[in-house]
Amino acid sequence: MTTPREFFVLGIETSCDDTAAAVVHLRADRTRRILSNEVWTQHDDHAAYGGVVPEIAARSHVERLDATIEKAVAAAGLRYDRLSAVAATAGPGLVGGVMVGLTTAKAVALAHDLPLVPVNHLEGHALSVRMTESCDFPFLLLLISGGHTQLIRVSGVGAYERLGTTIDDAAGESFDKTAKLLGLGSPGGPKVESAAVGGRADRYPLPEPLKRRAGCDFSFSGLKTAVREAAQGIASPTGQDVADIAASFQAAAARHLAQRTKNAMDLMEKTSAAENRLVAAGGVAANCAVKKMLQQLCAANSWRLITPPAKYCTDNGAMIAWAGAERLASGLAPERSAALAMAPRARWPLAAPKDGGKLGSGRKGPKA
Repeated sequence: MTTPREFFVLGIETSCDDTAAAVVHLRADRTRRILSNEVWTQHDDHAAYGGVVPEIAARSHVERLDATIEKAVAAAGLRYDRLSAVAATAGPGLVGGVMVGLTTAKAVALAHDLPLVPVNHLEGHALSVRMTESCDFPFLLLLISGGHTQLIRVSGVGAYERLGTTIDDAAGESFDKTAKLLGLGSPGGPKVESAAVGGRADRYPLPEPLKRRAGCDFSFSGLKTAVREAAQGIASPTGQDVADIAASFQAAAARHLAQRTKNAMDLMEKTSAAENRLVAAGGVAANCAVKKMLQQLCAANSWRLITPPAKYCTDNGAMIAWAGAERLASGLAPERSAALAMAPRARWPLAAPKDGGKLGSGRKGPKA
């Protein structure tokens, strides 16, 4: 029997507007440590534009990534020759930013003769809970972030089945647009959550998306439209008006996520003999109202809700390093030549849709 190896992996994440690098240690006994986790947030760079500008994001990554990597390696107390591999997000994401991170990772791997592990950003989120919590396979994943809203059966590293996805907008995007409509600024998720404190969640009867449709897909475009109409219906909104709209939207979004997740839970119970585990990951999973709704759902159905700590729900280098370590330990890392030849991907679905891509698809293939 082969003795399990230990791995020290440098992870690089540049898929959107966070420049991040981290080092994780997967011990031979499969316990783990996060040795460093450095994140440079670009929110101030984009604030004047009301959203992330891809060109500005890519330029910022170029300016900051080298120093962020050096800081992460130093904070881990290691030298490059002690590293086992370098992992980097290869997609999906803003392709300019992904290109910066992946190209830099290739340079580090070549300069220090290290294996390179290109990582799907969504797999980083999917496996992040195993970096900090005890969570065996299989489990049901609710992936909720700025660009993705999916329900996925996770059977193992590299083994994913999509049960549902958004048919229009992502949950995180709807939080961002709501924040913009209400003049709250960015980042939208935390701003809406903060504004909702003290607000009346029952003041605005917002629609319940896909209420009469079976399945596990999501829809948030109608909620965004309803929020816009509510905001535009008030000539001079007060702070209380803004709080009420924010609270109403947040509650409606949380209910929708819980309702569609319940359908996926029912499907898992019919087709899987595993323990009932729901993992919520991605930036929106850090929202307290969403987490509370999911906790109530799990408690009512004898499921266990597992979430990473809030700082590992949003984009970070540690989850990319961890996904790389998991792939190395499972023997699923690509050959060196294939890894170095890999191109950055704007779209890279983690799992193919069950229906062959009828929903959430375009000319370039299924939405990531």
